[in-house]
Amino acid sequence: MSKRITLKLMLFLYCSCFAVNITAQGFNEDKTAFSNFLHRMYNSAPFEGVKVVDDYDHKYLISVLSLEKAKYTNQSTIMRVAQVKAQSQANTFFNGATISSDFIICTKGDNQKQSSTLKSVVETIETIKQNSVGFVNAMELLTSFEIEDGKGFLFIYFKELKKE
Repeated sequence: MSKRITLKLMLFLYCSCFAVNITAQGFNEDKTAFSNFLHRMYNSAPFEGVKVVDDYDHKYLISVLSLEKAKYTNQSTIMRVAQVKAQSQANTFFNGATISSDFIICTKGDNQKQSSTLKSVVETIETIKQNSVGFVNAMELLTSFEIEDGKGFLFIYFKELKKE
């Protein structure tokens, strides 16, 4: 009787481990398929911003942004900036934002004593401010790849939304 219980227990543990392994592989395959789908979608018609993507079983919020390589000194900096910008885009999508713009026009005159002409230089400064209230976390990096002949990176972050 002891051998029979031991055999059943071993069979149960084996089946449990096998089921967990199958589930883990399935999630990773779904993520890879979703990533490949978005990559093909971007290559056919480039886009940036926030979109809601619906598949059969899930609904996702994606935040797509591109950053130039030359502006950032190392990989960790560009990754952090991408994450913050993706969360900011998602926050604006969920909670809205107030955007204000100010123009400052400066005119400078240059009067030269040798010539009778007066040269004026007009300088325009535009200040744009965006205010948003809220916070969106749990945005996960789905994929990133090079764009524009290696001059920049495209980042796609996602968050699974609850189905209603």
